[in-house]
Amino acid sequence: MSGSAVLTWTVVALLGVMTPGIDTMLVLRHTLLAGRRAGAATVAGITLGYLAWATASLAGLTALLAASKTAYDVVRIAGAAYLIWLGSVAIWKSLPRNRDLSSDSCDVVAAAPFKSAKALRSGLVTNMLNPKVGVFYISILPQFLPTGTGATTWGTLLVIIHIAVTAIWFSLLIWLAAKARRLLLRERVRAWLDRVTATILIGVGLKLASETR
Repeated sequence: MSGSAVLTWTVVALLGVMTPGIDTMLVLRHTLLAGRRAGAATVAGITLGYLAWATASLAGLTALLAASKTAYDVVRIAGAAYLIWLGSVAIWKSLPRNRDLSSDSCDVVAAAPFKSAKALRSGLVTNMLNPKVGVFYISILPQFLPTGTGATTWGTLLVIIHIAVTAIWFSLLIWLAAKARRLLLRERVRAWLDRVTATILIGVGLKLASETR
């Protein structure tokens, strides 16, 4: 495998990560509402999802998504339902009667471990229930693999590059969002921000549910 192929893959991976999508939405949402730790946990969940999809791709399992409309639709509908559920719960919790208006910055810090675990889970589950990630790995990754022996080794290297690019880009995004977060700490602004991002999650879920192949 040539160096130019590795460079091309790196560019493809970077463009894919930089393209706004549900992963970007989740990272921004958790960072703005819960801080850098929650944002980093979301990225960790997303990369774990990439690892799972990549492993399935190298094992040939994701070929099922590309070949079977039923399998693709099952994963797609499950992912859409999860996004709609996430958004609905967020909107419900943002309502005045369901919020603890006495919370302050100390409460946010104290709740960080729980929020980080929740952010990691949402990043992982959302990524795993996105069939487009599986199709990406089964349709794009094999084009950069050499034939014959060594394909698995090269595939592992390409996956590592993809994860590294993801971590670098989202780290920059988290840093920028954390800077903006200082302007969004007022309770009313946070509540509306939560509702807006939750509405977008529901919208993405509905769009995913209505898609056809």
